[in-house]
Amino acid sequence: MSGWEAQLRKGIVELAVLALIGRGESYGYRIVAELKELDGLALTESTVYPVLARLARDGLLAIRTEESPSGPNRRYYRLTTAGEARLRRIAESWRSISESLRGLLEGART
Repeated sequence: MSGWEAQLRKGIVELAVLALIGRGESYGYRIVAELKELDGLALTESTVYPVLARLARDGLLAIRTEESPSGPNRRYYRLTTAGEARLRRIAESWRSISESLRGLLEGART
């Protein structure tokens, strides 16, 4: 992977994590597994777990712990009201940026 691809992915990790959790409460391993399946993202545990911790510390995620049927307890994450607001703001910005870039790539001016 080239340097610019790594920087682009790094910049969209928070949006990807918030968007996925915005679909419904989930636990870390499932979040990582789902993000790994998305073309172009291939996010790893070492990328996702620190983001989850930071988002929780910033009050954007609520956490509950539940026993796992196999292995250690699971930490389930859901968006707080502040997390929902952050997701809306970032998604709006992403849509604007991607629309502008699409116009540039297609040779049109937006």
